[in-house]
Amino acid sequence: MLADIPFILRWWSIFFLLGIISLPVTLKIFGKFWDLGYALSKIIGVLLVSYVVWLTGSLNILPFSRETILVAIAGWAVFNLVLLKATWLHGYIATRLKIFVGEEILFLVCLTFWAFIRGFAPDIFGLEKFMDFGFVNSILRTEFFPPADMWFAGGTINYYYFGHFVTALLTKLSGIDSAITYNLQLATLFALAFTAAFSLGANLLHHFSKGELRRIIFGGLLSAFLLTLGGNFHTIVYVLKNGASHYWYPDATRYIGYNPPTSDKTIHEFPIYSFVVSDLHGHVSDIPFVLLFLSLTFSLLISLRPKDNFKDLLKSSFPHVLLSSALLGIMYMTNSWDFPIYSLVLGLSLLYLNYRQFGLTYQAIVRTGLFSFCYLLFAILFSLPFHFHFSQMAKGIGLVRSSTPFYQLLVLWGFPWLINASFIVFLFSDKIKEFLKPEIVIKNLASFLGVKIGLAKTKLSAINLSASDVFVLILILVSTLLIVLPEILYVKDIYIPEYHRANTMFKLTYQAFMMYSVAAGYIIVRILSSTKKGQNRSLLFTCHAARRAFYLITFTFVMIYPYFAIKSYYGSLKNYQGLYGLNFLKQNSPDNFAAVLWFNQNVPGQPVILEAAGDSYTDYNQISMATGLPTIEGWLVHEWLWRGSFDEPGKRAGQVSQIYEGTSEQARALLDQYQVKYIIVGDLERKKYTKLDEDKFNSLGKVVFESGTTKIWAI
Repeated sequence: MLADIPFILRWWSIFFLLGIISLPVTLKIFGKFWDLGYALSKIIGVLLVSYVVWLTGSLNILPFSRETILVAIAGWAVFNLVLLKATWLHGYIATRLKIFVGEEILFLVCLTFWAFIRGFAPDIFGLEKFMDFGFVNSILRTEFFPPADMWFAGGTINYYYFGHFVTALLTKLSGIDSAITYNLQLATLFALAFTAAFSLGANLLHHFSKGELRRIIFGGLLSAFLLTLGGNFHTIVYVLKNGASHYWYPDATRYIGYNPPTSDKTIHEFPIYSFVVSDLHGHVSDIPFVLLFLSLTFSLLISLRPKDNFKDLLKSSFPHVLLSSALLGIMYMTNSWDFPIYSLVLGLSLLYLNYRQFGLTYQAIVRTGLFSFCYLLFAILFSLPFHFHFSQMAKGIGLVRSSTPFYQLLVLWGFPWLINASFIVFLFSDKIKEFLKPEIVIKNLASFLGVKIGLAKTKLSAINLSASDVFVLILILVSTLLIVLPEILYVKDIYIPEYHRANTMFKLTYQAFMMYSVAAGYIIVRILSSTKKGQNRSLLFTCHAARRAFYLITFTFVMIYPYFAIKSYYGSLKNYQGLYGLNFLKQNSPDNFAAVLWFNQNVPGQPVILEAAGDSYTDYNQISMATGLPTIEGWLVHEWLWRGSFDEPGKRAGQVSQIYEGTSEQARALLDQYQVKYIIVGDLERKKYTKLDEDKFNSLGKVVFESGTTKIWAI
């Protein structure tokens, strides 16, 4: 662990400096937050610097280099210095200095904690890590965007790669080996998710009831723990039924359709599972951006005051519109499913603001539509260079062929549903009891039947909801919708009928889990703090001790999952291996590892290499993955998904076989077609191509590297 501390500190210092530089902009937007948005300043800094570098690279203005990154940081710093005069007023920051220090310590502790965990199983191996690491390494070699697809020579990455780009940018900036920064970035995403969820949860409580520091901190921590470490009821149900010794942690993400076995298989993951298995996928990279967007939307709810003139309204909220739109565009480039989900959250928040000003009128609806259109238009403009080079993989929407048994939904979503139900009862029970008064029931029934009766005038009291209450209700509504939708519709892709709604359920419910988690921290503290000493002692809220016990027990049930997951994946945490992620290759394929080092040290740019075309989720395509150099064809099913058809990947796989097993003339023609510069022959090539003739390669080029059974010919 000691050997990795310098890497962790160097990595942390980048985020610290970007966060400090970004404070003036952060204060401008989150000036009404309890912590002034300090925990979000790092995300804003990384977001804006990364976007500027990506944009200049996409427009062929500046190459993707360390110098360009430093110029972008300098420009961002100057912009914030100009803004500084308007925001640094009357010791504004000095009053929150303890909060800043506390959140910084929290970030560093979380970063170090998950880096330490990763050190017990740092290998970039298994599941889809080859894909994620290959994207990062390809981007590192890229000058201008879009980056080359390392498994489809001549093609560009047809995937949501912005999260991988951010990792590559931080790798260039830090000067640390990408085999280390892969694991550091996973630790960073954990730390950013924890601190951002803490900030949002704490600020929801702060704006419900100012003061009460312990209450604010406790609620923020609840939201953070639930979002980053929480599971579902599957663990406790299984352990109570079968015992702890046989529990396999992935079952909590593969419960529907697997228990009992059916023809309908689905996926329903959540953040701690992602952090444990450590695939650097878009939905993981997007977690901090999602939390920043939710914080921006809540900031809008508590700061924007609708005006009669639409131009004045747009002008007064333009900084928020600009940043939120840029963030929506970036979220599309990172994990496209998040774009419509959080556009809906924003739209409902805007509808509430206009409803508060104009009531449920035509004017309110039109205002909401116009405002939402501005956000979406800017979001598309911000991400336009990405759209020019991206082909959509979805093939339409269909009706699902099966649905989930309700008891399985209860196992997976029982915790948030119980929390949400308690909140709704808490908010509306008095209103419900009032609505059910006999005289009001009779009057409403008579009115419905068109009969006038002479009863004493009665009037329902208004429901007094804070902005925090409304925002949490919006999160609950959208999250519940995301769980219901995969029971009705699914997005068509290449998945076979047995898994037809797997990707739809996975992408939608992942976001539901996060929004439910943020809401739960607020709800628990909101209810417990508002019902003490006989306050609001309404339906189901008469025993404070019972409430506390209920929340404690259910919270414990979902928080035991990390114990099983971490223990299963990382063992007993006694054999620390460090953060370098390619030791598995060094141990299992030392000759290929030596070839990777040779390529990385001696071959600049992105010349095309040739290695065996492998099936997805296998050991094949190690060298293209670890170097970022494009090969003719890599993981077949992945390229099938990205290209929308198996025709071209399948054809290329056959051509690779021809080069290795065919005549010199056939090989020469195909090598020229794909402009191959280096041919690799190692154990995997000999295993796959049994008729391989190495001698012909001597007539096509010369051996420039040899280690054990691995050879490289330069054409």
